[in-house]
Parts: sequence; structure tokens; C-alpha cells
Amino acid sequence: MLGRLALVPDISGALWLPEERTLVVADLHLEKGSAYAARGVMLPPYDSTATLAALGHAILRHQPARVIALGDSFHDRQAEERLAPQTLSSLHLLQQGRDWLWITGNHDPSISHRVGGESAAEINLAGVTLRHEPDPAESGYEIAGHLHPAAKVRMRGRAVRRRCFALSTRRCVMPAMGAYAGGLNLRDAAFRPLFGGRLSAHLIGDGRLFRIDPRLLLPD
Repeated sequence: MLGRLALVPDISGALWLPEERTLVVADLHLEKGSAYAARGVMLPPYDSTATLAALGHAILRHQPARVIALGDSFHDRQAEERLAPQTLSSLHLLQQGRDWLWITGNHDPSISHRVGGESAAEINLAGVTLRHEPDPAESGYEIAGHLHPAAKVRMRGRAVRRRCFALSTRRCVMPAMGAYAGGLNLRDAAFRPLFGGRLSAHLIGDGRLFRIDPRLLLPD
């Protein structure tokens, strides 16, 4: 819970808000592969397809009335133009029958109507602010993305590093859903002003989520 808002972390990296019938995702970074290719770094050009497939499975599980994407949904300002027609069609298909809100991020400060849905800098649900970049000065409740949290722990004798949800009684920082988005270790200094010593890590494992004691978190 964040205040009055019930949170259900999903194995996909999405966050389900059952009372609001809302699915929240963060940092899709669509067309990151094509952005790297333009700079001569050749990656398989399937990241947008894989990311939307993961999002589609989460939508199928929860059947939300609304989807909110918490910024950096597109890897850069030209990403929308690089979307293949079939990828754009897949996105529009996911939007059918539900409200869709793009929260703007540092990678995508403006979003065109071409990709469907509406856009805003942030939104408040049941007293909780949803925005792209977490604000250390926020005195209320907050759900954000931007930092791509990942946890490294030792399990069954070996070190494992996975995406995770970072939670406290007042804040949730969500993992990146983008196939090429990467992750920042929860032991990084960037998380300290947000959580102090009140961090709870929910690691995305194989087929389930694991709540990890923060004392067991390893540095990279």
C-alpha cells in the first residue's frame, strides 16, 4: 500500500492498481535498438516488439481500464518516427478499449498523437503522485521510474542480478520494462536520498517475485 492505494507488483515489471483498474509501466525505451544502430552499434532490431509483447501479456492478465506509462516510453525524440508500421499497429491494438496515458520523461519530453493516447507531466491517483523521475523532496506518496532499479543477491551459491521494484511506505520506484533498458544497482548512491534505510526490494525472478531483505543486497 501507498497511502490508500493498493499496489500489486507484476512479474512483467508492471504495477497493477486493482482499485483503480490501472496498469502502470515504466521506461519502455521503444526503439532503443534503432537509435544505437544509427550510431553504428548494431543490436538485434526487435526490442520494441519484445517490449510490447511483454506489455501485452500483462494487459491480458489484468484487463485494465487504463494504462499509464511513466516516461521514457520512447528512447529519443525521433523514436516515434522509427516505429515500424506493424509495431505501431500493435501499440494501437493494445490501446483499444482502454484509456492510455503517456507520462513524459527526459527521453520523450513531448509525445505526438500519432502513437495514440494522451500525455501529461504527472498524474495523481488516490493521493499518490505518478511521475517519471522520483523527487527526493516529495513529502507525500509517489510512484516513479527513471532509475531502472536492479538487485544483486546471492541465491543457491551464486550471484544473481535481476530487475526489481524498490518500495518504502511512501515511494515505489519501478523497474524498466524495455528489453534493452538495463538496470541500476539498488546499492547505488542515487537511491539513498529516496529510501534511506527503509527500502524493500521485490526482485523479478523466474516465474515469481522475491522479497529481498535489503541487508542481503550486493554491490556490482
